[in-house]
Amino acid sequence: MGNKYSGLQIGIHWLVFLLVIVAYSAMELRGFFPRSYRPLFNMVHVSCGITILTLMVARLLVRLKYPAPPIVPKPKPMMTGMAHLGHLVIYLLFIVLPIIGLVMMYNRGNPWIAFGIVMPHAAEANFDLVDMLKSWHVTLANLGYFVIALHAAAALMHHYFWKDNTLLRMMPRKRS
Repeated sequence: MGNKYSGLQIGIHWLVFLLVIVAYSAMELRGFFPRSYRPLFNMVHVSCGITILTLMVARLLVRLKYPAPPIVPKPKPMMTGMAHLGHLVIYLLFIVLPIIGLVMMYNRGNPWIAFGIVMPHAAEANFDLVDMLKSWHVTLANLGYFVIALHAAAALMHHYFWKDNTLLRMMPRKRS
């Protein structure tokens, strides 16, 4: 194995990063637009969420096939353990968050749109479930800000403070 992740892993990582920015932006910025734009912002948010879920599952499967390239110089075991815990949290967060969102949308009992397509919905709304799921979805999404910041800060600390190859392993390859 080389000193970098595979091109597929790198591509999925940065694509998920961009989709997370778009998904978060759709919810954070929708209040600045007329209410008539709300369905468009919701569709963008949900479509990004579904794509993130799909890519995170694919990334997990690829990760099981291709182990992480070694960090040079090798970090202390505690650092490695913290990194594994952090990545577990990221995988869980960006798999569970979209699932909660999808179950929430389905149980609203009315049509909703993803990728410009009307999606299936429950025959009857379950507002108690929807309210509980929405609370969890918002809480986990807010936790996502912290987790993303911590992940980015850790990558920068590895690069600039500990001077290892952690960040470089996930950077796209330069074209020859």
